[in-house]
Amino acid sequence: MAGTVTVFPSGARRTARPAPHNPHPQRIAIIGGGPGGLYSAALLKRLDPNRRVTVWERNAPGDTFGFGVVLSDETLGGMEHADPTVHAALQPHFTRWNDIHITHRGTHHTSGGHGFAALGRHRLLKVLQDRCHALGVDLRFRSEAPYPAWLAESHDLVVAADGVHSATREAYADAFRPRLTHHRCRYIWLAADFAFDAFRFDVAETEHGVMQLHGYPYAPDASTVIVEMREEVWRAAGLADLDVRESVDRCAETFADTLGGRPLRCGTSAWTTFRTVVNERWSHGNVVLLGDAAHTAHFSIGSGTKLAVEDALALAARLQEQPTTADALTAYEAERKPVVASTQRAARASLEWFEDLGRYVGQPSRQFAFNLLTRSRRVTHDNLRLRDPRFTATVERAFGCPPGTPPMFTPFRLRGLTLRNRVVVSPMDLYSATDGVPGDLHLVHLGARALGGAALVMTEMVCVSERGRITPGCAGLWNGRQTEAWRRITDFVHTQVPGTAIGVQLGHCGRKGSTKLMWEGMDEPLDAGNWPLVAASPLPYRPDGQTPRELTRAQLTDVREEFAAAARRAARAGFDLLELHCAHGYLLSGFLSPLTNHRTDAYGGPLQRRLRFPLEVFDAVRAGWPEDRPMTVRISATDWAEGGTTAEDAVAIARAFAAHGADAIDVSTGQVVADERPEFGRSYQTPYADRIRHEAGVPVIAVGAISSWDDVNSLILAGRTDLCALARPHLYDPHWTLHAAAEQGYDGPGAVWPAPYRAGSRPPRTGRTDAPRPRLTLTGPGRPSPP
Repeated sequence: MAGTVTVFPSGARRTARPAPHNPHPQRIAIIGGGPGGLYSAALLKRLDPNRRVTVWERNAPGDTFGFGVVLSDETLGGMEHADPTVHAALQPHFTRWNDIHITHRGTHHTSGGHGFAALGRHRLLKVLQDRCHALGVDLRFRSEAPYPAWLAESHDLVVAADGVHSATREAYADAFRPRLTHHRCRYIWLAADFAFDAFRFDVAETEHGVMQLHGYPYAPDASTVIVEMREEVWRAAGLADLDVRESVDRCAETFADTLGGRPLRCGTSAWTTFRTVVNERWSHGNVVLLGDAAHTAHFSIGSGTKLAVEDALALAARLQEQPTTADALTAYEAERKPVVASTQRAARASLEWFEDLGRYVGQPSRQFAFNLLTRSRRVTHDNLRLRDPRFTATVERAFGCPPGTPPMFTPFRLRGLTLRNRVVVSPMDLYSATDGVPGDLHLVHLGARALGGAALVMTEMVCVSERGRITPGCAGLWNGRQTEAWRRITDFVHTQVPGTAIGVQLGHCGRKGSTKLMWEGMDEPLDAGNWPLVAASPLPYRPDGQTPRELTRAQLTDVREEFAAAARRAARAGFDLLELHCAHGYLLSGFLSPLTNHRTDAYGGPLQRRLRFPLEVFDAVRAGWPEDRPMTVRISATDWAEGGTTAEDAVAIARAFAAHGADAIDVSTGQVVADERPEFGRSYQTPYADRIRHEAGVPVIAVGAISSWDDVNSLILAGRTDLCALARPHLYDPHWTLHAAAEQGYDGPGAVWPAPYRAGSRPPRTGRTDAPRPRLTLTGPGRPSPP
């Protein structure tokens, strides 16, 4: 019998039992009497009254962590459908409100239309306990659950709802493969004996650092209060040296204005740090994880109890629908994992925003409020505009949006270049040049996207030498023929789309060159016709790739001059902006990362020395580039690999380039080492741009899975970036920017339709959708139901 072996005190060895093949397990053990465990018990017993369902809970019935629970309308709808009795019992106890109130540096902002429902955690537990008793569930309080392996042997199904510190998860850690991440803030769950009139976010800037209060009502006379701060602030304020009661009194003094001078109570709470729990698998044999045992989501998005209740609903439904328990557990995990992963991404973004709260307190007050509301990326500019158009309009006015102008269509200035909107067509390699000369495809590709409304259209990485190419199809700027070909393209953009800028990205392949065209095998070595590679250090990008030669001092000078010469040609070709490519593992990026720069001379070692050659190249390029035209630098802000470039390094790199005259930093990530492990997700790279913008004080371009105009508006208005660069959306739709304007009803100077295209500035009519509908539908005996 396969399974994880658990050693019992008696020395007996037992294994997890395979999930039974009977369709409906009859003997069910539930470990943990929190909301998730109790609701699972009630649902499973209700669906089959003959089941023997036992719940073990080591605490007393009234013991609980926290005070109030927030549930969404979606979750409540699922509860109503699954068990109307529980739903009806909860309804009279909900406290509902719509507003979020934010206090920042003495200024108060209120945003409405959000819709919350909360009740006391004790009340929720009492309702669920009563329902379990009524259904005949065996509730065993103040009882430690038997060993999971014993329960797995003696029951058809074991539901582990034993919380973030789950002993069941640890007993089968080899099977579940959990990952626990500890975070940087201390927090404590408290209560106030009065009801806030809104969800409260209050910020206190103390001599020790920033502290924040999260608060919401859960009863007519009570509110949950969470006080949170960075670990170092908690210690500097002396809270670590006080007992809990004294520290709570200190918190009440800090937030006296918010609390109206009233005290806080702490119950059994203590200061703790949040742990994010992720499990590779949620079931093992007939043991299944539920709620915090399977996953956690930070309290700042209020999803812990919500997720546990939804887990219980899904598990019960799958056990009812699937032919076997094993199938049910597989289906349960498949259904819930993507939902939870999405929630955890949002919760992680929210958690990190509050961890870095000190970064944002200097923002203008209205922008700070908007930034806070959109921190998880689940609430967006468009969504907030629907919830509270008045609040959103005040934020837009404070930002400088003219009436009727979305944030993405406000202008932005870089040196002598004014961009009429905030959209950039990101560099996209076409691998279609001949001898480095761009052809008709480049003209059509870049020209079409310039016609499509973006303020700035960027070329692919243009190589500064023949040996600096990635593939035989890469474009270049190492001779006059290439310069004239680029001039043809820039002339087209400037003539046909006045006011649109076109930029060139200059780079050198480094160790990632002499490879096949992307569609023939990305990063795979050429079968024939290879050219020698050079890099910071003699390290191949892939085990089967060519080992580059380490650049000598003389070769460094030659490469630097190749960049400078290419910059002068770019100026003659008529480009409006030049970007130096120091990302993605190409030559200059290879100097920056400690994973690819193992040099022992003046160009290797600490970051200051690893920066030396890229800065020398930047200075040489800047000297050959017209003074009034801007220069940007693209960097990889993390290598997504242990021992590589860190976010702190990225800030230092950005500061260094800005000090040498960079007008903006184009913040990408990764592609530096082949064994990277990126954390993909919507707008997943923007936090790095956000950090660089605020800490290095330099304009930034955000990239990475930004796919909607709503994302662009949200990021710009929140102050997380200055420009947004999009690639794949512009492959899908060359007129993405103009269509974004049309969809928002905007036709101002930030999105100018070319004269021949103006007839297309409104969506075309489709088939008729206004046909009259039946006024009356009759059903009943002998009458068919309508299709």
